[in-house]
Amino acid sequence: MTRDHPNISMNAKTFSRRRFVGGVAAALGSAAWPGRRVWAQAMEPVVMSGAHRASAGEYDSLVKLCFNENPYGPPESVMKAMTGALKYANRYGYPDGGIVQAIAAHHGVAPQNVLLGAGSSEILDIAGTALLVGGKKVVGVEPTFGSVYEHAAGLRADAIRLPLGRDYRQDIPALVKAVKDNHPNVGLVYLCNPNNPTGVIVTKDEVKELLDGIPQEIPVLIDEAYHHFVEDAHYATSVPHILAGRQVLVTRTFSKIAALAGMRLGYGLAPLNLMERLRPYSDNFSVNALAKWGGAMALQDTAALKRVRDDILQTRKKIASELEGLGYRVLPSDANFFMVNLRREVRPVIQSFRERGILVGRPFPPMLEHLRVSVGTPEEMSHFLEAFKEIVAGVRH
Repeated sequence: MTRDHPNISMNAKTFSRRRFVGGVAAALGSAAWPGRRVWAQAMEPVVMSGAHRASAGEYDSLVKLCFNENPYGPPESVMKAMTGALKYANRYGYPDGGIVQAIAAHHGVAPQNVLLGAGSSEILDIAGTALLVGGKKVVGVEPTFGSVYEHAAGLRADAIRLPLGRDYRQDIPALVKAVKDNHPNVGLVYLCNPNNPTGVIVTKDEVKELLDGIPQEIPVLIDEAYHHFVEDAHYATSVPHILAGRQVLVTRTFSKIAALAGMRLGYGLAPLNLMERLRPYSDNFSVNALAKWGGAMALQDTAALKRVRDDILQTRKKIASELEGLGYRVLPSDANFFMVNLRREVRPVIQSFRERGILVGRPFPPMLEHLRVSVGTPEEMSHFLEAFKEIVAGVRH
């Protein structure tokens, strides 16, 4: 990882855990907590067959290419830092490894610009709660990472979901028009960049086109969970727009490149006036000590993260080339996953892979002939390719 930008400063107010819980309960009333459905999809134990859930041994034996995780695990330095933090397991006001300061220095912002969360999904939920009050609408595309839409539904807010455009790209002119047509009832625009599940980027010029084309007071949430895997020169992080004072919230996660998906650590970056709208809904206790220390070390161990990036990109390109050689189109991806067009319904194919001990991505309507595959180790991808040849291409050995 590299430092992004020069420093800016801001002030922020903090709230206690009890005040947070009470405020959200009052705001939501009897509505079910909206994040639970998304969490259930991502965190529920793997079902082997029927109601049987995988034991630890069964789970470890599976080839897991379904959740866009880092297959290599945390670097040794990160494991050592987390192990050292175990001594704080019985404490509240423990030293936290300087995680917020490390994130701020990494991006060239002040600590007050940083909001920690239990994964970037929590920051997305916080944004929805803070910005969609009063029935405001969220505008975005489909398919994409659906957490914000799920959260909006739980808040009884509307989501305006536009189809992807040509070559499965996010249609920026259509997004601008949708925002203008529904202004002033739009509370938030959501942009996943690179997009999940396609892996396709929104260029830096397109991001600027979106920001310049909509009313300047409307916040734009730009989800950069897969930022570290981008190679396309037309892409750029959107952090500079925050430094310029635009109403932009950038989210990042340690779940992918740093292999801390199970530890739950992410963050958001925003200018002062937007951060002040978000912070009252954050929970100071949602991120644990081990995750904080591990994340701070991950930001330092750039060599380990570069090795992971290089290995994943090399493996992704190799497998994509082999699938193309079999006659199946692979969408151009700048993430640690890719989508391949099966030219047939994807659901039975997913089940066939599962029967061979290989977990691949779920269906993503309306792209129901496309299979999303996370990039695993070379050995795991070899197993995937052999199974693909048999299940999809009809090649017998």
